Amino acid sequence: MKALTLLFLRISLSGLMLFWGANKLLNTEGSAAISEKYYLSFMSAEALLYLFGVVQIVIGLLVLVGLMRRWVLPLQVAINGASLVAVFPSIIDPLGWYLEGTNLLFYPSLIIFAGSLLLIAFQREDSFSIDASRVKKPKAWEARKMCSRDPHPN
Repeated sequence: MKALTLLFLRISLSGLMLFWGANKLLNTEGSAAISEKYYLSFMSAEALLYLFGVVQIVIGLLVLVGLMRRWVLPLQVAINGASLVAVFPSIIDPLGWYLEGTNLLFYPSLIIFAGSLLLIAFQREDSFSIDASRVKKPKAWEARKMCSRDPHPN
């Protein structure tokens, strides 16, 4: 059950990365407006939006198939963490009781960040990934497999 849950989490988080990357390529004006409002205009230049959109799509695809997780999962955490920081007032006060300009719809950024951390924490248990299928079985496993055979068949 754990491996299936991690697969589902990996698929859903990669979908977010893929959709946001595609949005940067297909809707540069909207992406620039988001950047100006939440990221201090850091990514507002069209060339940077295209570049970051492609990077997000590549990361999303690698996360989706579970390839090079050692490097792409921390990148995903960094990207989702930057988004979390950008909307942090909405995490502290999602209903806007004390802070102005907050939005309840940004609260899931915390859950997305937590899910990204979970993928790193349970990386070894994520057996439905390309990385996991490429890991060689330890020699002890091979020895046990050979020892379980009856050396003297009837």
